[in-house]
Amino acid sequence: MIAIIDYDMGNLRSVSKAFEKAGAASVITRDPSVIAGASHMVLPGVGAFRDCMRNLIDYGLVAPIIKHIDSGRPFLGICLGMQLLFEEGTEFGLHKGLGVIKGRVVRFPFAGSPGSLKVPHIGWNDVNIKKPSPLLDGIPDGTYFYFVHSYYCAPLEAGVTLTTTDYGGAFTSSIARDNVFACQFHPEKSQRAGLRILKNFSEM
Repeated sequence: MIAIIDYDMGNLRSVSKAFEKAGAASVITRDPSVIAGASHMVLPGVGAFRDCMRNLIDYGLVAPIIKHIDSGRPFLGICLGMQLLFEEGTEFGLHKGLGVIKGRVVRFPFAGSPGSLKVPHIGWNDVNIKKPSPLLDGIPDGTYFYFVHSYYCAPLEAGVTLTTTDYGGAFTSSIARDNVFACQFHPEKSQRAGLRILKNFSEM
């Protein structure tokens, strides 16, 4: 069973429906006993880094998330769920994240410049695969996924980047380290390729 973490910050139903289409059973929950018994964990997220971390703390979900990751069971962060894995976020000030991955989350630097790209980065963009991963089984280099974000992850760990995407320069669009996987794009909104990502994750 895949536990989709409910902390009032994310398109939970969309993620659950996407797993259903991919042929995988999931449950939306914040119940520690359900989370403890789950084979896989998904942390989605939409909103501000600060608010999401506050909700995780207020609902007592930080420890269950870390325990799941430390157990070696598969973990998938989606969009803000990827960003929360990092040490710090810089939205509305400097705020501590879960600290699973070394690095911080920063804003695209070109907003407001004459002729610059728009922020947030919204729409379809391709990914450049940097290393093999079971998450990307059947996903060709250059596949397009759907993005909605103003901030991106800047990892400090060598080799953690799974894919990069170009938007005014290359940024890390997904990561993989041991049992931890995360993507800045939304697989639940990315049609066939996104469903393949979710199916690959569910079969780990």
